Order: sequence, then structure tokens, then C-alpha cells
Amino acid sequence: MGVLIIKDGEYPEFTPEQEAMLAKLAAMDDRDIDTSDIPELGDDFWRQAQRGHFRRREQLTIGIDSDILHWLRQQGGDYQARLNAILRRAMQQESGGG
Repeated sequence: MGVLIIKDGEYPEFTPEQEAMLAKLAAMDDRDIDTSDIPELGDDFWRQAQRGHFRRREQLTIGIDSDILHWLRQQGGDYQARLNAILRRAMQQESGGG
């Protein structure tokens, strides 16, 4: 799983073509949207569905070198989420899953 980090205020500009496409989509009625390429979710799917199957976060206190914490905070945004993404990537690389 790749993670794309875009700093606040550094969002890429839309091209005029993209702006026109977004305006056209926003003006569409829901009934006009072609959903024919979306497969139906049958009974088997719903029998195996799990409610609330998400990763849970734990609160903890951890000592981090001040220069590392400064670097994370300096980038703006949610530095804790970024730290979590960095640790997840390292975990996946070490376990051969990424």
C-alpha cells in the first residue's frame, strides 16, 4: 500500500480540462450516472461482510529524539499520522510485505 503525502496548501492545480469535467459531473443528476460497469454485491458478499473491521489505534507515550520530532512537526499537518505511515512502511519492508 503506497501513501501519498501532500502538504497542506500544496495541492496540485486542476487543468482547465479537469475543471470542466468536474463542473460537468457536479451538474449531473444521479440518475444520469452510468453504473453498468459496477458489479452487483450478491448475498455471498454480505454474508462474509464484517462490520467495523478497522485497525485500532492505541495511545502510548514514547520517547523520540527531538530532532526527529522537530522534522515531523516542521512538515505541517498531522505529524502523528505521518509517523504512523513511516513505521508501517518500515514494518512491511522488514516483514516482506511491502
